[in-house]
Amino acid sequence: MSQTAPAISPLSAGLRCKCPSCGKGPLFIHALNMRERCSACGLDYKFVDTGDGPAIFAIFILGFLSMGVAMIAEFKFGVPWWVHVIILALVMPLIAVLLLRFLKATLIALQFKNKAEEGRLLRD
Repeated sequence: MSQTAPAISPLSAGLRCKCPSCGKGPLFIHALNMRERCSACGLDYKFVDTGDGPAIFAIFILGFLSMGVAMIAEFKFGVPWWVHVIILALVMPLIAVLLLRFLKATLIALQFKNKAEEGRLLRD
């Protein structure tokens, strides 16, 4: 990570799923597959190590949303069981992919901005 701090905000880079350095090149190839480097500025994405962070955040956010929607649909509107299946089994996975893209891109941008690296005892 020899680049300087980004001129764009990490939230902006996360929302648009763009390079954390220049804000122009796309970060993902398909839905969640990372590119090897930025097509605009050439930033190498080898420094990226978000781990399970995006998945954990997404689980908590989607769990809260899905249970809230299911309870409101059941207790306020009394919908049949098949509506729950449509809402929870078809809509939530789509929301999960979009949320994971945003969270992963945002954590990558924050990692780049704060120059977060693996801890070491001695400098190389």
